[in-house]
Amino acid sequence: MKHFGYDRKSVKPGILHFGVGNFHRAHQEAYTDALMSIDACQYGWGIAGAMLLPSDERLYRALKEQNGEYTLTICGRDGYEETRVIGSLTDVVWAQEDPESIINLVADGDIRIISMTITEGGYNIDKESGAFMTGSSQIAHDLVNRQKPKTVFGFIAEGLRRRRENGAGGVTLLSCDNLQHNGDTARKAFMSFFKAQDNELAVWAEENVSFPNSMVDRITPATLATDIERLNRRNGTADKAPVYCEDFIQWVIEDKFVAGRPEWEKAGVEFTDDVTAYENMKLSLLNASHTLLSYPAFLSGYRKVDEAMRDSRIVKFVKDFMDKDVTPYVPAPGSVNLEEYKRTLIERFGNSSVSDQIARLCFDGISKFPVYIVPNLGKMLADGKDLVRMAFLTAVYRDYLKYHRDDNGNVFEVSEPWLTEEDRRNIASDTEEDFLGLSAFKGVALKESEVFTDLYKTFCGRLRREGTMSTLESIIQ
Repeated sequence: MKHFGYDRKSVKPGILHFGVGNFHRAHQEAYTDALMSIDACQYGWGIAGAMLLPSDERLYRALKEQNGEYTLTICGRDGYEETRVIGSLTDVVWAQEDPESIINLVADGDIRIISMTITEGGYNIDKESGAFMTGSSQIAHDLVNRQKPKTVFGFIAEGLRRRRENGAGGVTLLSCDNLQHNGDTARKAFMSFFKAQDNELAVWAEENVSFPNSMVDRITPATLATDIERLNRRNGTADKAPVYCEDFIQWVIEDKFVAGRPEWEKAGVEFTDDVTAYENMKLSLLNASHTLLSYPAFLSGYRKVDEAMRDSRIVKFVKDFMDKDVTPYVPAPGSVNLEEYKRTLIERFGNSSVSDQIARLCFDGISKFPVYIVPNLGKMLADGKDLVRMAFLTAVYRDYLKYHRDDNGNVFEVSEPWLTEEDRRNIASDTEEDFLGLSAFKGVALKESEVFTDLYKTFCGRLRREGTMSTLESIIQ
């Protein structure tokens, strides 16, 4: 096991991160830890973690007890594993216990980057209009209770007000979420909130806050209680907050930082003037393929991605999707070999050492479909492409949301935190076309395509009569 090779007592936080989950700890923390192991001049870029939700308590307590240290086990596709102790997380603060400290960190001039992993749905953007939604109860609360915020928007707004008043200077808000143009999305969300709450702050932010786009990639499963036991037994540790992940890692960032940045390129991060092509490739191939395989695999009885990828039918389904539905719309960025990238994805999905949970991929599909599936689906409809795989996926998603039972008779709970009341009515309806009015599909006119609708309705019926894999077999021959 490798321990961080630097004087941790000399590390000071230059970054405040909202959302200290597994992905952040396997990705941004790993890059930053590696950088400080290489270059002692980077000790001013430690990361303080901000945790907002009541559900964060267990992880917060564990990390606090361990002074921010934890083990990261990197699982190779060849079966080789390596464990590192990560030391770049300097402290964690929990809003339920000490909200004032989070606000003061935002205001601190030593903090020059505020990064975040708050999930696709956490930016509070209406899927249909693309506008920031000010009507939710927590946002409404924060708009009028500046000094007692509940949301990331309220915490950052109040911290920036103090930052402006104390002359601490500008700051970069860096989204690390799986969203196309995530920096643009963050800008729209935060600037909309600022304007609604405090126009003077919005004017200041226009000049003093930057929102780089970035593309992040590393498969990082949820760590279950059994994983904690397994990892600690393997590593000879008693870590209460271990993380494990695949060996592949990538981070491409638009080089637009108003207050400086770490020299992450020394640790393998790629900086560019435009991340669009990288985002499009990753979201359209990796994330979309995850969504594509997750629902049919889950309904077929699979619970781990690597197990599903040992089923040749699912592999063929994913490859056909990548080659026929996505590749025509994905130009390869830079020197990337697209065929090699796709082959690597198949290997990554089949990595049994990582063994990602399919339930995690199914989580919050209502936010994932508009980002990963709908953009290319709209192009396919306009170009008259073969819609069979997209119609099948849509029918399977309906089956998953509506019936809560897999093909083996196992009952399951659906985790969709962003469903609207209209969504729930459309899911409950026995009229199959109503499901096509789901908020996830508002960006594309599915009902207007007779070809798509006919295919979709056919698959809805076959899924009920024949089951998932039998229906899938009919479209991969």
